[in-house]
Amino acid sequence: MASYAPALIDLRRISVMRGRHLALNDLTLRIDDGERVAVLGPNGSGKSTLIKTITRECYPLACAESHISIFGLERWNVFELRTLLGIVSNDLAAAQRESVTGLEAVLSGFFASVGVGARVDISGEMRAQALAALERLDAGYLAQRPLGEMSSGEGRRVLIARALVHQPRALLFDEPSTSLDLSAQRELGAIMGALARSGLGIVLVTHQLSDVVQEIDRVVLLNRGRIAGDGPKREMLTEARMAQLFGIDVELAERGGCYRLW
Repeated sequence: MASYAPALIDLRRISVMRGRHLALNDLTLRIDDGERVAVLGPNGSGKSTLIKTITRECYPLACAESHISIFGLERWNVFELRTLLGIVSNDLAAAQRESVTGLEAVLSGFFASVGVGARVDISGEMRAQALAALERLDAGYLAQRPLGEMSSGEGRRVLIARALVHQPRALLFDEPSTSLDLSAQRELGAIMGALARSGLGIVLVTHQLSDVVQEIDRVVLLNRGRIAGDGPKREMLTEARMAQLFGIDVELAERGGCYRLW
């Protein structure tokens, strides 16, 4: 009998309420291990709720047919999740104190915390892994620099290193280009592309079409809590689909597997 590897993310018939609002509506989504996928949608489409459902910050409505698993696990805690799926979140960037050094920020990934307290026991192995994660992104020089003295692009590299410190099987990027200037956006795109080519699974959740790097193969369109489209990038990223998704007339340009809207 053939064996099948568990999916990176497997959501079936998931509905989630945020207050009185149905943020996810009977959503089914499977992302396999090693896939490079973008989830694209306008503000209010359910992207944040999708991420919070994966991280167990939101819980779906009880339904006999609903199912959630991450790499085959139906129950997990934040520490287990980080060893499987590293998360790069703009919310985490905003929460970090400016006095925290690059190394401390990366080390905090071991404890799912903001910074590292003075009483936390940090092993030599943890420190070595944190430095290796920074070096992987050519950011070793940021180890002793406070976050408040870094550029936005340097700060984002530190957050990616934090997500990599557990050597996860995939990374989830949550609106990664928010607050980045053009130069930092290009640098971020190069990093995401290199990580994808290294074999890491990539899940990119964004409202910015320009975040969808060349290495992304599949695009999922999310609107009003439902899947509005799911397929190969070239089939999903068309002027007609983008106009319908964002509710405005658009012009679409493609160059080297990257797309822009006007």
